[in-house]
Amino acid sequence: MKIIIATPRGFCAGVDRAIDTVKLALAVYGAPLYVKHAIVHNKFVVQELAGQGVIFVENVSDIPEKATAIFSAHGSPPGDFIQAKERRLNLIDATCPLVTKVHLEAQRFARDGYKIILVGHKGHIELVGTAGQAPQETIVVQDVKDVKNVTLLADEKVAVLTQTTLSVQDTKKVIAAIKKRWPQAALPPATDICYATTNRQQAVQALAGQTDVILVVGSRTSSNTNRLVEVAMAAGTPAWRLDSAVELNLDWLKSVKSLGITAGASVPEKLVEDLVRRLKEVVKIEAVEILEAVAENMRFTLPLKLKEGAQAKKIGESLIKKHN
Repeated sequence: MKIIIATPRGFCAGVDRAIDTVKLALAVYGAPLYVKHAIVHNKFVVQELAGQGVIFVENVSDIPEKATAIFSAHGSPPGDFIQAKERRLNLIDATCPLVTKVHLEAQRFARDGYKIILVGHKGHIELVGTAGQAPQETIVVQDVKDVKNVTLLADEKVAVLTQTTLSVQDTKKVIAAIKKRWPQAALPPATDICYATTNRQQAVQALAGQTDVILVVGSRTSSNTNRLVEVAMAAGTPAWRLDSAVELNLDWLKSVKSLGITAGASVPEKLVEDLVRRLKEVVKIEAVEILEAVAENMRFTLPLKLKEGAQAKKIGESLIKKHN
């Protein structure tokens, strides 16, 4: 069997920034450190940080007053920031800058009198934060069927925003359905689906053309991971999601001569390495190749408040430099 590993895969700039934000905050402020929601959607990352004194909660009200707290990479609604201020929290916002961009777009469209059709997976934590920017003006749709059920008038001022981790192809279909009903609908100046989601889906499409089966490493709760499985399947290549090498099912490998591997944007590279190591133990591997589909060099700076705190204590220089 030949293994082909997709590049890019694993951590995106927003995830890398969020995790390093927590690590640096631990160094600056110490434990316990509270994080609202999983900092990123990967259970191994969360378990590792929990072992270092991070306490994960789902509500701001669960955080003790005056504690140090971090809001996760997925973004939070304005009400959470109000609660944080009322509870006098030492708050650090680790929202991915690309999610923040969508929040600002929602605020701008609402100020300009638009009704916002927000495309995404209902109930996803990112969507809660984005819809919360203008809740009275926002309608959430998940698919073309939902678009048909929207009751806005034909001449309504409509703007379209999307979750950052959607399937590129599926989202095009939903936006096309919106534009068919509201040709005047305004779109943001650049796509809301983030560069990392797009690049990893392109890599999987390239991988699908060269492999019999694709394994996607990532957690069930990770939207972008689930989209990679769907993209592979849509390209005609069977795909399976697994959290780690422990979940490898040998039945997936029957009659497979070329196996593709990729990982969601919240997945540490170690989990991919562990999977390759496990495969070498259970099947004969003739070669391991890297498929370089798209080059990435995106970096995001750490939150200013945290950088200043670290610099004042003269710690975390390597982490700060990494994100400059």
